[in-house]
Amino acid sequence: MGKVIAIANQKGGVGKTTTAINLAASLAILEKKVLIIDVDPQANASSGVGVLPQDVETTIYDCLIGGLDAIDAIYETDTPNLHIIPSTIDLVGAEIELVSRMKREYLLKDVVDQVRDDYDYVFIDCLPSLGLITINALTSADSVLVPVQCEFFALEGLSKLRETIELVQKKLNPGLSIEGIVLSMYDSRLRLANIVVEEVQQMFKGEVYETIIHRNARLGEAPNLHLPIVMINASSRGSINFLNLAKEFLKNNNDSIQTKKGVEAS
Repeated sequence: MGKVIAIANQKGGVGKTTTAINLAASLAILEKKVLIIDVDPQANASSGVGVLPQDVETTIYDCLIGGLDAIDAIYETDTPNLHIIPSTIDLVGAEIELVSRMKREYLLKDVVDQVRDDYDYVFIDCLPSLGLITINALTSADSVLVPVQCEFFALEGLSKLRETIELVQKKLNPGLSIEGIVLSMYDSRLRLANIVVEEVQQMFKGEVYETIIHRNARLGEAPNLHLPIVMINASSRGSINFLNLAKEFLKNNNDSIQTKKGVEAS
């Protein structure tokens, strides 16, 4: 059974979608079979892996609202081993449409459960809010990965997110855990960035990844090319950061790193 990870932070601009795309792609490069489920109406995760809104016929909206089988909404990407269930702007109205549904908090879980056994890891890229769709994602997930930018107000909203996670644990998904906190947009030249790193590490001991995602020009350009950074320039700092994060993620999950020959890598 594949592990399902929601990537969530209700604060926008923290590198959430960048983390979803590039961590998933890095795991795929390391021979893991990975699915991204894009539940953000902006569909940045979809376009970021080359699945553009104008080119898709079925999306997560059709699964949630129309009852479409999840397998019929999966698209391959140009990254080997990486698939996606895309989103479009249609998802904007989904929260209103879901309000009257029975077991409305579990609708995404029903979709995820259809395909989770076909993948090693399933990442749900959440929208920057704590609305019904994000609650659906947390109810569907085994764990939550939280990107935090190394900037002023970085901790803003984290306590609210933790409250929401605890409420979901209590009411909807007792097995939900914190996968970890990823520090992103780090610039070592900035004193404030270093202060934020220290504060987050002290406040959330044992939950913060050692790997930090640095600010990187190539990483910022990648969305315009509709490819993960590892597929554009594998030797760039951004690519190395995310490959290291993927290796740390696998280590935390007691999962081996495979080469193409199936031999465990060091």
